[in-house]
Formats: sequence, structure tokens, C-alpha cells
Amino acid sequence: MIAFAANSLLCRMALKYTTIDPASFTTVRILSGALVLWLIVTLRGGNRHLGGNWLSAMALFVYAAAFSFAYVSLSTATGALILFGAVQASMIGYGLFRGERLRGMRRAGFLIAACGLLALLLPGASRPSLGGSLLMLASGAAWAVYSLRAKGAGDPTATTAGNFVRALPLALGLSMFMLPSLSVDLAGLAYAALSGGTASGLGYIIWYMALRGLSAIEASTVQLFVPVLAAGGGTLFLSEPVTLRLLLTGAAILGGVAMVVIHGKNAD
Repeated sequence: MIAFAANSLLCRMALKYTTIDPASFTTVRILSGALVLWLIVTLRGGNRHLGGNWLSAMALFVYAAAFSFAYVSLSTATGALILFGAVQASMIGYGLFRGERLRGMRRAGFLIAACGLLALLLPGASRPSLGGSLLMLASGAAWAVYSLRAKGAGDPTATTAGNFVRALPLALGLSMFMLPSLSVDLAGLAYAALSGGTASGLGYIIWYMALRGLSAIEASTVQLFVPVLAAGGGTLFLSEPVTLRLLLTGAAILGGVAMVVIHGKNAD
């Protein structure tokens, strides 16, 4: 969870305090993640068996690119909260599409979370950037697609490495398209490399290892800590204020999702 929150913090720090542009951040993040994961697979003797596929790589690229562009205008905490809400909403929506039903407390929790997200995005003095919010919603939906496609995909390290490698030309294409606004510096490159190689590459491996000892419900519940950790990091390292609006809507979103997850476990 610390690694996931670190992705938000590193991206926001890079775009706020350095001159690196979002497209370059995305490309370096994916490149460093691909290198770290490829090296791990190679050292394990599996360099000829990278997994993944192009559809998953596209979802990974959309997640990373929208994430970077969203953090141009969003605070660390707000971005993480919208991202997390979008991921969980997309997962729940997929379950409904597959025939699952929300009843009782699960339905109430879903409505509370949805109202919290809507309240966060409603016009007001402390409303986050609408463009940035929409980009982060798209990022969360793409990550949900990537996560759903990753289930049962075999060796998670080889699969993730293959998807990062396939996502790299997509990121390079984005950078070429955005070439007129290209801007990089050493600090920005370092933040992007840390985000890709450590928080993303190694972080995903640690997460997959942890999943072996967690049920799906427990894994979903643990992720409730990501926006909280991101908010703490944003306040500590970026002096970002935590507004009353963010606190109230965040409590509604996270509390509502927790109701869906916990009562889903009880129903099972």
C-alpha cells in the first residue's frame, strides 16, 4: 500500500517541483518499470517467457498516461481518492454486469460511496479540477480493466513484465505526439524512475506476493489505506492542505466501499 501511495506522491512531486512534462514522466515510468521487471524475470531464468498481451498493455498505458496528466492539476490526496473510487466502482460495475446483485447494506454502501464521489466533484470553492478529475476517473477505470484481465494470467511477474514492455512503444508514441511540450530535468527523471522501477515494478511484485495470503475481500479492504497514506504524504512532503470537503467526501467514499466489501464477505 505504501508503494501504491508513493506512485501518487512521486508523480505529484515531479509535476509540481520539476519541469518534467506528463508524457515524459509516463514514458520514463513505464521504461524503468519494464527494465526492472525484465531484469527480475531474466535473473529467474524466464527471459524467454514474458507474459502479458496487447490489450492489457493498452489498459496499463491508459492508466499511467491519464494518471500523469491528471496530477498536473490535482492534489496528491484528491487524485488518490478519485483513482481508488474509480477502481472500486469499476470493479463493482463489472460484477453487476456479470449478474451479481447488491442488496441491503451492500447497496447502501455503494450509494453512499457514489454520493461521496459526486459531492467531491460538484461545483464549489474547493472542488478539484474537473479535467483532472475526469482523467483520474479514466485512469481508475483502466486500472480496473488491467486488474480484471490479470486474474488467472499465470506468473504475475512475467505477465506484468510483458505488459510493461508492450506498453513502452505506446508511451514513446505519446511522447513523440507531445514533442512540442517536451520538458525534462534530472530531478523529474529521478522521480519518474523511482515511480516506475520501485513503486510500480517492485511494488506490484510485493503486492502479488502479499495476495497469496489474503482473500479477495481482505485485499480490497487493505486498499482502503492507499488514499489515507497518499493524503499523509501530500501533507508531509508537499504541504498540501486537507480540506473539510475532502475529509467528508473521502469518509463517504471509503466508508461506502468498506460496507460493500465487508458485507459482501458476510453474504458469502
